[in-house]
Amino acid sequence: MSSPDQNSIYSCGILTISDKGARGERQDTSGQNLKAIMASQGFDVKWYDIVPDEERTIEKTLVKWIDELHVDLVITTGGTGVAPSDVTPEATRRIIDREIPGIAEAMRLASLKKTPNAILSRGIAGIRKESLVINLPGSKKAAAENIEAVLAAIPHALDKIKGNPADCGG
Repeated sequence: MSSPDQNSIYSCGILTISDKGARGERQDTSGQNLKAIMASQGFDVKWYDIVPDEERTIEKTLVKWIDELHVDLVITTGGTGVAPSDVTPEATRRIIDREIPGIAEAMRLASLKKTPNAILSRGIAGIRKESLVINLPGSKKAAAENIEAVLAAIPHALDKIKGNPADCGG
């Protein structure tokens, strides 16, 4: 993992996607845990919200955070499975400019070592403008395991997304 100070230049938003959470019927343990994880790694967690499993609402929130608030890293939690209401990947895919398949592949591979259900995760990752969006599962445990699988690569990804010309092999 990176040193906490290295990432402090990057802002982060955590968006929990949950119908029950948005209605106040369920405590958001995954989003709160992700806030703590990212802050402990030096990210400036400025934004947090819970929205229902509605594609348009997810899209509007992602676009606002990236286009208006200029969030560097947006992490979503929830809505990545195979239930009819799981629409986070579809909403994300519509707002990103480019997908980064390796991030989602690495997360699923790490999860597969712990549960065969990892193959059911449909989360994606991608770039919109100069921001990175990563979809994580909705459970506290799975979200933490998934972000930890890719955390070390995030600062480099953000550097490159923002146009840092330094060589990658250094």
